[in-house]
Amino acid sequence: MVITRFEEACPYAAAKHYDMCGLRLQGFDASASQFAWTGLSHFLPGGGADSDVSPLEKIYVVLEGLVTIELDGGHTYELSRYDSCFIPGGERRAIRNESNAVATMLVIMPYAEKLS
Repeated sequence: MVITRFEEACPYAAAKHYDMCGLRLQGFDASASQFAWTGLSHFLPGGGADSDVSPLEKIYVVLEGLVTIELDGGHTYELSRYDSCFIPGGERRAIRNESNAVATMLVIMPYAEKLS
Protein backbone atom coordinates (compact mmCIF):
# COMPACT_ATOMS: atom_id res chain seq x y z
CA MET A 1 0.00 0.00 0.00
CA VAL A 2 1.17 3.51 -0.76
CA ILE A 3 -0.21 6.41 1.24
CA THR A 4 0.21 9.97 0.02
CA ARG A 5 -0.27 12.44 2.83
CA PHE A 6 -1.81 15.69 1.63
CA GLU A 7 1.00 17.66 3.24
CA GLU A 8 3.54 15.65 1.20
CA ALA A 9 1.76 15.67 -2.19
CA CYS A 10 3.97 17.08 -4.95
CA PRO A 11 2.79 19.84 -7.25
CA TYR A 12 2.66 19.23 -10.99
CA ALA A 13 2.10 21.45 -14.01
CA ALA A 14 -0.84 20.64 -16.28
CA ALA A 15 -0.62 21.76 -19.90
CA LYS A 16 -3.13 24.42 -21.00
CA HIS A 17 -4.27 25.08 -17.40
CA TYR A 18 -4.06 28.55 -15.84
CA ASP A 19 -4.39 29.89 -12.31
CA MET A 20 -4.43 26.28 -11.08
CA CYS A 21 -2.25 24.36 -8.67
CA GLY A 22 -2.22 20.60 -9.25
CA LEU A 23 -1.11 18.07 -6.64
CA ARG A 24 -0.26 14.48 -7.55
CA LEU A 25 -2.01 12.10 -5.15
CA GLN A 26 -1.39 8.70 -6.79
CA GLY A 27 0.37 7.39 -9.88
CA PHE A 28 3.38 8.73 -11.79
CA ASP A 29 5.97 9.77 -9.17
CA ALA A 30 3.55 9.39 -6.22
CA SER A 31 2.93 5.62 -6.43
CA ALA A 32 3.21 2.61 -8.70
CA SER A 33 -0.46 2.64 -9.72
CA GLN A 34 -0.71 0.91 -13.10
CA PHE A 35 -4.29 1.63 -14.19
CA ALA A 36 -4.74 5.35 -13.51
CA TRP A 37 -3.34 8.42 -11.80
CA THR A 38 -5.12 10.81 -9.44
CA GLY A 39 -4.58 14.51 -8.99
CA LEU A 40 -6.12 17.31 -6.98
CA SER A 41 -6.66 20.59 -8.80
CA HIS A 42 -7.10 23.89 -6.98
CA PHE A 43 -8.52 26.49 -9.39
CA LEU A 44 -8.23 30.12 -8.30
CA PRO A 45 -11.12 32.46 -9.11
CA GLY A 46 -10.97 32.96 -12.88
CA GLY A 47 -8.74 29.91 -13.29
CA GLY A 48 -9.37 26.96 -15.54
CA ALA A 49 -8.21 24.90 -18.49
CA ASP A 50 -8.34 25.90 -22.16
CA SER A 51 -10.65 24.09 -24.52
CA ASP A 52 -8.87 20.89 -25.50
CA VAL A 53 -9.55 17.36 -26.65
CA SER A 54 -7.67 14.26 -25.53
CA PRO A 55 -8.00 10.57 -26.38
CA LEU A 56 -8.05 9.89 -22.62
CA GLU A 57 -11.23 9.57 -20.60
CA LYS A 58 -11.48 11.61 -17.41
CA ILE A 59 -13.43 11.59 -14.17
CA TYR A 60 -13.83 14.87 -12.29
CA VAL A 61 -15.20 15.13 -8.74
CA VAL A 62 -15.70 18.63 -7.32
CA LEU A 63 -14.79 18.68 -3.64
CA GLU A 64 -15.23 22.40 -2.95
CA GLY A 65 -16.55 25.39 -4.84
CA LEU A 66 -18.10 25.60 -8.30
CA VAL A 67 -16.59 24.41 -11.58
CA THR A 68 -18.05 25.11 -15.01
CA ILE A 69 -17.40 22.50 -17.69
CA GLU A 70 -17.99 23.60 -21.29
CA LEU A 71 -18.28 20.95 -23.97
CA ASP A 72 -18.10 21.29 -27.74
CA GLY A 73 -21.17 23.01 -29.09
CA GLY A 74 -21.29 25.46 -26.18
CA HIS A 75 -23.13 23.26 -23.67
CA THR A 76 -22.08 24.25 -20.15
CA TYR A 77 -22.58 22.43 -16.89
CA GLU A 78 -21.94 23.78 -13.40
CA LEU A 79 -20.66 21.24 -10.90
CA SER A 80 -20.76 21.95 -7.18
CA ARG A 81 -19.56 20.09 -4.10
CA TYR A 82 -19.58 16.29 -4.60
CA ASP A 83 -20.92 16.53 -8.16
CA SER A 84 -18.93 14.44 -10.62
CA CYS A 85 -18.71 13.88 -14.35
CA PHE A 86 -17.20 11.41 -16.77
CA ILE A 87 -15.76 12.81 -20.00
CA PRO A 88 -15.10 10.18 -22.68
CA GLY A 89 -11.90 10.24 -24.68
CA GLY A 90 -12.21 12.41 -27.79
CA GLU A 91 -14.69 14.86 -26.22
CA ARG A 92 -13.55 18.49 -26.17
CA ARG A 93 -13.89 20.30 -22.85
CA ALA A 94 -12.92 23.54 -21.13
CA ILE A 95 -12.90 24.13 -17.37
CA ARG A 96 -13.56 27.44 -15.60
CA ASN A 97 -13.92 28.65 -12.05
CA GLU A 98 -16.32 31.56 -12.51
CA SER A 99 -16.78 32.12 -8.77
CA ASN A 100 -14.84 34.25 -6.29
CA ALA A 101 -13.75 31.23 -4.20
CA VAL A 102 -11.12 28.58 -4.83
CA ALA A 103 -12.58 25.43 -6.43
CA THR A 104 -11.04 22.03 -5.69
CA MET A 105 -11.50 19.07 -8.01
CA LEU A 106 -10.30 15.46 -7.89
CA VAL A 107 -9.09 14.23 -11.29
CA ILE A 108 -8.80 10.53 -12.20
CA MET A 109 -7.29 9.55 -15.57
CA PRO A 110 -5.67 6.53 -17.22
CA TYR A 111 -2.11 6.72 -18.48
CA ALA A 112 -1.60 7.65 -22.12
CA GLU A 113 0.43 4.49 -22.80
CA LYS A 114 -2.58 2.35 -21.83
CA LEU A 115 -4.24 3.39 -25.11
CA SER A 116 -1.92 1.30 -27.25
